[in-house]
Amino acid sequence: MSIKISSQFDAGAIEVVSATSADAIDLNIRKDSAADIIQWFHFRLQGGKDQDCTIRLLNAGQAAYPAGWEGYRAMASYDRVNWFRVPTNFDGQVLTISHTPEEDSVYYAYFEPYSWERHQDLLAHAQSSPWVALEDLGTTLDGRDLNLLVIGNPDAAKKVWVIARQHPGETMAEWFVEGMLDALLDKANPFARQLLQDAVFYVVPNMNPDGSVRGNLRTNAAGANLNREWLHPSLERSPEVYLVRQKMLATGVDLFLDVHGDEGLPYVFVAGSEALPSFTPAQAAAQQKFIEDFKIASPDFQDVHGYPPAPYTDEVLTMGSPWVTHQFGCVSLTLELPFKDNANDPDELSGWDGARSSKLGEAVLQPMLRSLRG
Repeated sequence: MSIKISSQFDAGAIEVVSATSADAIDLNIRKDSAADIIQWFHFRLQGGKDQDCTIRLLNAGQAAYPAGWEGYRAMASYDRVNWFRVPTNFDGQVLTISHTPEEDSVYYAYFEPYSWERHQDLLAHAQSSPWVALEDLGTTLDGRDLNLLVIGNPDAAKKVWVIARQHPGETMAEWFVEGMLDALLDKANPFARQLLQDAVFYVVPNMNPDGSVRGNLRTNAAGANLNREWLHPSLERSPEVYLVRQKMLATGVDLFLDVHGDEGLPYVFVAGSEALPSFTPAQAAAQQKFIEDFKIASPDFQDVHGYPPAPYTDEVLTMGSPWVTHQFGCVSLTLELPFKDNANDPDELSGWDGARSSKLGEAVLQPMLRSLRG
């Protein structure tokens, strides 16, 4: 069987330069739609069974986050369910994946994908709970549904919002939401039972359906980075943010999490709203309490490594969590999960993956409950 590279499937993205033999597979990472961002890849290799395959991503040095390749290992799967890490090297320009496949067909990806089909299954499973209502917020530029899960009594005193995948290639974010929803809908989970006495949850598992299916890292169908659209979103460029923001203004927000993935840092951490001139000591204390409680709930979460303090600029209010803090005055955090691994507790086989993201989602209920109850 000759070597074949393909990517015409959900979230597939690669450009073939040359693939004449197993030891000479040259590829380019494809740009995001209507943008110059390159980083996400997801492709299938056929014909490489029992051969020492050398796959070179020639333009990796031109990626949006080239530091993300340092210490990085690509993910691979034969069945698209079980993913594992494979030897990967970056020389400053070219990212080389070295692997001897055990099957004729193998998939490689920047991170464990979260498919559009799984997203639909997640919504369907959630709405089967008597605690859940599925709401259609509107339609994306490519004609896909933007759905919201409303969990609990909408008349509850507290309103919790959780959104994921503003940046579609950050699939660990939806894995996190899946774990959070499993825990929240578990009648035997004491944190869930208490939370749903106090609060209603508004959850958008996938903020960027078009970018997800197209195989983009950061942008939607129009090339918009949704996490820079919160101050002045529009139906023409960023309907996803426009529709969610409109719903938030109608419901109010008492706690907000915007779940992302970080290409460079091998840690789980949060970014807050300290840069806002209006950020008060009381808000700082509430934010720090959430952080301390999350560290107790999950040893995977830490606050030693993260983004350094940055001064306020006009860009700050274009981002989701600072805009929510400014608008509603509540604890509002950007939660970052790693593409690589958790350096505090590394896993040689899988690195950080979907399963660990889901477990972190389960653990977040504890700091949420303590935050809402003061």
